[in-house]
Amino acid sequence: MSQSNTEATRRTVMTAGLGIAAAAVAAPLASTAQAATKQHAKAKETMSSGTIRTKDGTEIFYKDWGTGQPVVFHHGWPLSADDWDAQMLFFLNQGYRVIAHDRRGHGRSSQTASGNEMDTYAADVAALVAHLDLKDAIHVGHSTGGGEVARYVAQYGGKGRVAKAVLIGAVPPVMVKSAANPGGLPIEVFDGFRTALAANRAQFFYDIPAGPFYGFNRPDAKVSQGIINNWWRQGMMGGAKAHYDCIKAFSETDFTEDLKKIEVPVLVMHGDDDQIVPIADSALLSAKLLKNGTLKVYKGFPHGMATTHADVINADLLAFFKA
Repeated sequence: MSQSNTEATRRTVMTAGLGIAAAAVAAPLASTAQAATKQHAKAKETMSSGTIRTKDGTEIFYKDWGTGQPVVFHHGWPLSADDWDAQMLFFLNQGYRVIAHDRRGHGRSSQTASGNEMDTYAADVAALVAHLDLKDAIHVGHSTGGGEVARYVAQYGGKGRVAKAVLIGAVPPVMVKSAANPGGLPIEVFDGFRTALAANRAQFFYDIPAGPFYGFNRPDAKVSQGIINNWWRQGMMGGAKAHYDCIKAFSETDFTEDLKKIEVPVLVMHGDDDQIVPIADSALLSAKLLKNGTLKVYKGFPHGMATTHADVINADLLAFFKA
């Protein structure tokens, strides 16, 4: 065989070999791409965000991730659904459908001038629940969100809508001091909140997380600048008027009758070093008013314990959900 014929034969064999190798590589790549496409399509089906429009035209932003039993998270003042990131990711991976919304006037929802009070907040939740057709849901509320949960469950929680509820560092029964609530905080405390917000909201929204909210003002505190910045970011997304009005809503609303009406099991979780919502006039009283309440106190934990101690809080929530 001539040298030219030999080289031609070698080129033919090499070309064929490369073709076979390329086909061998392409097959699993195609299979992987198809699997990734299917997985992405499935993720799109089970993870979404959007808005609903309430009767008064307010747009309420929400996240809706996963499948399974619904868990609805209600954030505190002046934050957003993002405050539940540590819980949303954890319970999504546990097989739950997790939903969180931005309360009107907060986060990505409409910056409302009206309706910034508990009855409307609860009605907004009811509209979201109806839109998503949630049944057998667990509602978890922190701080102001705990008041929202109490009002929503008491007024709209029947007909299989609600299975359980959780109040974390929550404002019920009522925060402000009065003749009927002598252990409450003086109205001057909340007047101070309003004055500080109106004077310099940006600074006020830095001082709260840098100080008492997460207990970062304690001598042995491990301060996280990222947590402080994230609190500030969420707060500044919302509307100043709605935040101002909400101070009255979370401090002066009396949830006593709401708590008495609730039939479903309720877990009341509170840190005994909560400097925002003191435990003695909140969780300790709420647990006694509930028909089926369980109190769990966390020694040394701050108001924002669902963030600073997410591993502990998530484990206890999961145990309650499964009980």
